[in-house]
Amino acid sequence: MRQATSQQPEALQLSQAKITITHPVIVMDAAGNKREIQLANERPLNLYVNRQELVTLMTLGTDPEALCIGYLRNQGLISSLTEIKAVQVDWSVESAAIQIHQPLEAIDNSKKIVTTGCGQGSMHEKLYAQAESLQITAPDIRHSALLQLLSNLRTLKTVYREAGSVHGCALCDANGTILEFIEDVGRHNAVDTIAGLMLLHNISGANTMFYSTGRLTTEMVLKAAQMGIPTLLSRSGTTYNGVELAKKLGITLIGRLRANHLLAYHQGEKIIFST
Repeated sequence: MRQATSQQPEALQLSQAKITITHPVIVMDAAGNKREIQLANERPLNLYVNRQELVTLMTLGTDPEALCIGYLRNQGLISSLTEIKAVQVDWSVESAAIQIHQPLEAIDNSKKIVTTGCGQGSMHEKLYAQAESLQITAPDIRHSALLQLLSNLRTLKTVYREAGSVHGCALCDANGTILEFIEDVGRHNAVDTIAGLMLLHNISGANTMFYSTGRLTTEMVLKAAQMGIPTLLSRSGTTYNGVELAKKLGITLIGRLRANHLLAYHQGEKIIFST
């Protein structure tokens, strides 16, 4: 997996908070035998922006600083790293202190929509209202690149293989090379973390593909558009509303992706199959 060169502003202060991702437990199997397995750790992370409480995210904690940045980005509360002074995560108090340069006027009493994301994600209603102003031009996709992505995903050492109960998301280039891969207890957290990594590593969404193990809902489509990603993939399915939003935004939507199967819900004509 390639890591892009970091382009963080010199003044940006980031903690490097690490935490144990899995925890051992003793279980009894169907044969009556006790054995030790690993389970994913799910923890609350309370986000405070300029000392004002914003939200509590239930997260695996893989890259909490990137999660904080990506959450603010995908909620439309910031647009670049230059707006942030510091992100300091302290797991001992389950909190992230985020300092930004300007007053966060977007934190108000505006209506929030509880989404279908695992862990009950929420997005400000205004983001849905502004969705139609986002227009994406999707490039052609080589079917061989989709197969290469699936092959690359199989080689990763993942929390899912060790402990299960998590979603995985990957950002990859047009050849199927994985640029970023994140797992979390909710797929919306994994998406937001990758959004944060894109800002931190100066990765443009143009000509990339985004893969998720979870279903492609309106939330997922909207976040892909905000990140400038033209192609959205999943091993799962989609919702009717997700397809309709993808049509409005110009995003290619492909689900049920397997080595020998796929369903293109929108812009299937952009897939170039080998002859």
